[in-house]
Amino acid sequence: MVMKTGIHPEIFETKVHCSGCNTTFTSHSTVKEISVEICSNCHPFYTGKQKLIDTAGRVNKFKDRQAQAAKLAEERAAAQNKKDAGLSKIQQELQTETVEANAKTEA
Repeated sequence: MVMKTGIHPEIFETKVHCSGCNTTFTSHSTVKEISVEICSNCHPFYTGKQKLIDTAGRVNKFKDRQAQAAKLAEERAAAQNKKDAGLSKIQQELQTETVEANAKTEA
């Protein structure tokens, strides 16, 4: 089967540059140069290795949010413990007053 003339784009030998592993290889495409963030040389699916490629600081932002959430949870727990301690003290005072009142009525 013969391809029709004049309807197909021009195909070039293309330089592909991977910014993830900083390698360059050639392929064929309709553009002369391609820049990719991750390629088959550094993609975890093909290499079997876990590698984080931090685009625009996303991983750091996520870790910062997790740390802030943990700090906030600790502060809330400390506040609740302080509140519980205050309630416990009040409860003990009420029990003491009740015991004293019962002792007076029995006497």
